[in-house]
Amino acid sequence: MLRKKAVAFWILGAFVAFVGHGVATAEDNGTGEPLIDATGAAKTVSLAPKEQLEQANTFVAAMERIRDTVSRELSEARNKKDVVKTLCLDDKLNQLDVALRKVLDRVKALQVAVERGDSELSGHEYTIISVLHQRALQLDAEARQCIGKEIVAVGDSDTKLEIEGDLPGEEQTTTFPTPPLITEPPTCASCFE
Repeated sequence: MLRKKAVAFWILGAFVAFVGHGVATAEDNGTGEPLIDATGAAKTVSLAPKEQLEQANTFVAAMERIRDTVSRELSEARNKKDVVKTLCLDDKLNQLDVALRKVLDRVKALQVAVERGDSELSGHEYTIISVLHQRALQLDAEARQCIGKEIVAVGDSDTKLEIEGDLPGEEQTTTFPTPPLITEPPTCASCFE
């Protein structure tokens, strides 16, 4: 049951990552038409297997650039000893490394499918590569949102305390006498009856 939920979660996540980025991440296929329309729904684009391989190589190059950028930002955060930003960027970099390794394996499989002329397998591999590319774009956006200690409130701050109602003055308070301090000697701790 738990395994089925996990698989369903990953499938849903991959679908959302692939479709949910909207027009902002839409690219064209050389015809000037966006791959994603204004509603955020993916358009069906038919690429020849060789075109899929070329596009996949473009995706890999873009993912490597994203990885290099996040790696550079991570180095800067480490040099500044910014623990929060370092942990955040390190997590994003690890996820990018995993996605990049997976996409490289899928590109090899796509290349084999193209060489064999298997358009169904090449379409499958290209779809997975596209989803991994979208995940890399999402990780890039998340890495840009990593907050470190350099984002703090700058300038003077002022705190005011306002009390509503009347507080009793000294004349209205009651003082109680302090009871005398009476101590009794301790009983014998080692005595048994």
